Amino acid sequence: MIDLDQFDLKLLAALQEDASQTNQELGEVIHLSASQVSRRRTRLEQERVIRRYKADLSPEYLGLDVMAFVGVALATHNKENAKLFRDLVRTIPSVQEAYAMTGDMDYMLKIRVKDLKALGEVINNELLPHEAVQNVRSSISMETLRDDNHLPLGG
Repeated sequence: MIDLDQFDLKLLAALQEDASQTNQELGEVIHLSASQVSRRRTRLEQERVIRRYKADLSPEYLGLDVMAFVGVALATHNKENAKLFRDLVRTIPSVQEAYAMTGDMDYMLKIRVKDLKALGEVINNELLPHEAVQNVRSSISMETLRDDNHLPLGG
C-alpha cells in the first residue's frame, strides 16, 4: 500500500465520479495545477492504485435487461478443477464479475443477458455441462438500487 495524501484522495474521488475529465478540469476541482495533477495521476497509475479507465455503459439501452447472480458449486475441490472452472468463466462473455466465495457456493458470478432464455442458455449449455461444475443456483435481480462502484476513500 502506498501513502496517499488528501490531494491524492481528492483526485481519486474526482476520477471515480468522472474519469473523462482533463488534468486541467481535475486541477480546478482539487485546487492543483494541471501538471501537478498529471504527475500524481501518473504515479497512481504506475502504482496500480488506478487499475484502468472504462466507459460506464447502460445495460438497459443495450438490451441487456436481465442481471442474475449465479452461485456455482464445484464437482470436486482441487487445484485442477478450480483452474478448469476459472478458465471456463473467462470464456463466457455474459459473466461480468466472478468471485471465489466462502459458504455453500464456491463461486459467485454476476451475469448480464438480454432475457431469461439467454440466461437459461448460459446456465444449461455452458455452466452445468462443464466437468468442473456440480450445481448452480441463480437469483435474478428485480431492481438495481445502487451500482456506482465507488470505493470509500476516507472521512
